[in-house]
Amino acid sequence: MSETIGFLLNDTARLFRRSFNARTRDSGITALQWRLISYLKRHEGIRQGPLAELIEVEPITLSRMVDRLVEAELVERRADPADRRAWQLYLTPRASEQLNGMRPIADALTAEAVEGLSAAEIDQLTNLVERVRANLSRRICPKEKETA
Repeated sequence: MSETIGFLLNDTARLFRRSFNARTRDSGITALQWRLISYLKRHEGIRQGPLAELIEVEPITLSRMVDRLVEAELVERRADPADRRAWQLYLTPRASEQLNGMRPIADALTAEAVEGLSAAEIDQLTNLVERVRANLSRRICPKEKETA
């Protein structure tokens, strides 16, 4: 019996996260934190609510994650000038260093994952997965609308 595309994508993502977490254990950064930092790099100044929607976690979960990243001096909260109750999130210079330091780990994991595929197959796989993601995507983060 062949697996469904949903099962294969989900199981592959799970294996990626597990392997990433194992390789970065000493850094103290988990795959989910890496994802959060990566999104912040693309959407600096985003508020916590839209970021929680973007990475699909509950706002309280995101708040706790951000608390840990603030304590680690990787993220800083700044008051939103348009709404005193809201916080905008920004990466610290330390986060940029951390991202640069972890990039080779992520690249090595990706290389291992696509081992045996030709450059054309990797391009095709990337394009196909991007199309599946676009098909499933139903909302656009407010920051993405501004830059789109």
